[in-house]
Amino acid sequence: MATEREVTDALASVRLPGAAGDPVSAGLVSGLAVKDGHVQFAIETGEAGAERMEPVRRAAEQVVGTLPGVLSVTAVLTAHKASAPQREAGRAPARDLLPQVGAIVAVASGKGGVGKSTTAANLAISFRAMGLRTAMLDADIYGPSLPTMMGASGRPSSPDGKTIIPMEAHGVTCMSIGFMVAPDAPTIWRGPMVMGALEQMMGDVQWGPQDVLVVDMPPGTGDVQMTLTQTAEVTGVIIVSTPQDVALLDARKGVDMFSKMSTPILGMIENMSIHVCSKCGHEEHMFGHGGVRAVAEKLGLPLLAEIPLDLDIRSAADGGAPIVVSKPASPRAGIFRDVARTLIADGNA
Repeated sequence: MATEREVTDALASVRLPGAAGDPVSAGLVSGLAVKDGHVQFAIETGEAGAERMEPVRRAAEQVVGTLPGVLSVTAVLTAHKASAPQREAGRAPARDLLPQVGAIVAVASGKGGVGKSTTAANLAISFRAMGLRTAMLDADIYGPSLPTMMGASGRPSSPDGKTIIPMEAHGVTCMSIGFMVAPDAPTIWRGPMVMGALEQMMGDVQWGPQDVLVVDMPPGTGDVQMTLTQTAEVTGVIIVSTPQDVALLDARKGVDMFSKMSTPILGMIENMSIHVCSKCGHEEHMFGHGGVRAVAEKLGLPLLAEIPLDLDIRSAADGGAPIVVSKPASPRAGIFRDVARTLIADGNA
């Protein structure tokens, strides 16, 4: 297996544009991580800018990929050494990386495993089915699920070395870091690399004119959430949670964080609200029931939906054809469409 020293030595052979130096000696390589044959690192663009540094990034991936034992190489360009644009609560974003997008609807959760990504995928396809030009951004850098849930595969192209052509699935324009790295490669990036990758997926992708962009957020309250709200004018956030107390505690933290970032909360969704036995029809509240409704009422937020724990919803998402596509006439699909209609009627999509 290649070591960090071997990777660094290989990168030292890459030439910088218009200079005799290399990215290592120039101090432009950061976040180097080598694990189980998977190599990841960031290259600072510096004064050269992303356009001139793109050939350096490609050359770096190529030379590291020739090392013995290397299974995958992922290099990203980032300008995070420059002071990042910030905004205080209540102030407008410092810059907008998505100027052609109308509404930006983020789907978030305090805890993982509550069905946030499934909800985001079904909402995006519902918006498209209602005639809206729709895009979906998978902002979960560490655990991207959009390629699987939307049934999209392949690698986005970059004909000019500056911008990325996104993928498309079910009529929805899609972008995810999952298209850029090997499916079995762990993402072991540090925070600045994550923020750089997210900004690239927003600002360097040819999204084209879109009526609505659905953003599948990672769970929790961290760098990605802050970066999105600081660099784009987010229309609002939907908080997804199961009704159990441990999930609701984290969901409330998410509500509090977005509120402090002056990002509107469009409402809450209770997922896995009830399970109906497919054999006998018995109803069972496996994770409790009504917890999200109670929190929403206490916080003065709309309860957008109560979605059941349902095999069809799960299997459809795992199969790459969310239920609003695979079984559009089913009552389960109707729940997601109703949420989309509500958001459109309220002017949030």
